[in-house]
Amino acid sequence: MVPRYATAFARPEATYRAVDLAGRTGGEDAAGLVGLLYGEAVRALRSAAWAAENNRYDIKSERVTRAIAILFALESGLDFERGGDISKTLSRLYQGARSEVVEASIGSDPQPFLTVATTLEEIAGAWEAARRLS
Repeated sequence: MVPRYATAFARPEATYRAVDLAGRTGGEDAAGLVGLLYGEAVRALRSAAWAAENNRYDIKSERVTRAIAILFALESGLDFERGGDISKTLSRLYQGARSEVVEASIGSDPQPFLTVATTLEEIAGAWEAARRLS
């Protein structure tokens, strides 16, 4: 019989990432969480690009799945009533980014992942600047 806790140690890097993310999100407000999501999406996309270049399809698949889930989370958190045109624009951007990532996941070209990551970094920078002003 396998002990219950064995699965937590089967993939220590996954356990560490989960604990690390939980620790970083513990004291964050909603705006801070959005910033963390941007950072996690960028890391996932850059990892997917590396995996595509190095034919590591297992890593690419996991990182693409993570990036897509984060893009869905970012979109689902938009407040269309209060956000107006900005929310609509971000929604279209997230939808487009997801489409690009899904299409790129079929091939081995890392560039689309890097392009989406760069776009999200730019938005994250603007988000952080606006957050500091408020």
